[in-house]
Amino acid sequence: MVNKTTVAFRVDASLQIGSGHVMRCLTLAEALRDGGAKCHFICREHPGHLLDLICSKGFNIHRLSTVDSAVSSGRPALQRVEPAHAHWLGVAQSKDAEVCRKILEDVKPDWLVVDHYALDTQWETALQAFALRLLVIDDLADRKHICDLLLDQNLGHTELDYAALVPNGCRLMVGPQYALLRPEFARLRKQSLERRASPSLQHILVTMGGIDQANATGLTLQALKMCPLPVSCRISVVMGLNAPNLAEVADAATNMPWPTEVLVNVTDMGERMASSDIVIGAAGGTSWERCCLGVPTIMVVLADNQKSGAEALLSSGCVELIEKVRDIPVQLPAAIRALANESTLSALSENARRICDGLGVQQVLKQMSDMNG
Repeated sequence: MVNKTTVAFRVDASLQIGSGHVMRCLTLAEALRDGGAKCHFICREHPGHLLDLICSKGFNIHRLSTVDSAVSSGRPALQRVEPAHAHWLGVAQSKDAEVCRKILEDVKPDWLVVDHYALDTQWETALQAFALRLLVIDDLADRKHICDLLLDQNLGHTELDYAALVPNGCRLMVGPQYALLRPEFARLRKQSLERRASPSLQHILVTMGGIDQANATGLTLQALKMCPLPVSCRISVVMGLNAPNLAEVADAATNMPWPTEVLVNVTDMGERMASSDIVIGAAGGTSWERCCLGVPTIMVVLADNQKSGAEALLSSGCVELIEKVRDIPVQLPAAIRALANESTLSALSENARRICDGLGVQQVLKQMSDMNG
């Protein structure tokens, strides 16, 4: 990336949206900053936002108020087909664009990066004159964009899925090889893969995302009590500070038959994954972290928009899959029994490692730099 480039990110986190969109944008922003770019974040103050985290990373933040949010239970007056996740925005796209326009007029970004399921061509058209280039980060292929560059880091989608959704000339980066992973995962890949040479079930890591509104973590701990784990096993649980069920999970951990720790807002997730024998975790962005490290995974689908990616990982032999949170009590013990077989653990690890090498950020930066001319 050329020095002195200015990049603006429009992304939100909330109890409903989760934290993954902000986390992957932070990964890209930190890589951009390392190359000399100046980054700004534009985020709405939804309950469960991550504005304090973004500020702690040293980035410029522009806060959008929720005081005038009035679209969560209905559609804007403009008669058009809204994105399926329009309610995540909290206001009409036109209102959001109006406020963002004033920010962008001042920031004057070279790149505007948009990572939001509630935004489409309406928002992008209103703001395209206020940035030289537009990068859209998407996972759904369910709405049109007018971007210069589009990133979909998921398994299962191809460039054909976006053929009718982006303009001619838009560059597409589709697949886990472009996944926005922090540098630690590529650095730890060799160490983690070497650990898989002697598979076992001594250390289980449970991570259901920063919010886990459905309390999949609590259900997982209850189900693990019914599992035939070794006496020497230990369990680590990672949660976000905004997780609504954090206190309940912490209490449940004290009653587990095996040593169980609950960790909040960890900064060394890569090391914790690399040192685990299996992960019981949510579908979504952390899937590619686990693949990079070759960690055998029991994956739980927490939202409908995670299904296609989870099924693609299942078809690739990378995971044991639990498709609904409510099925955890019945299906998790069976999945644990399947992973007691060393050959099954080895196969899951081998298939996962082929999916992603952890170098996606560098590929995205190269595309952005090439387009800067």
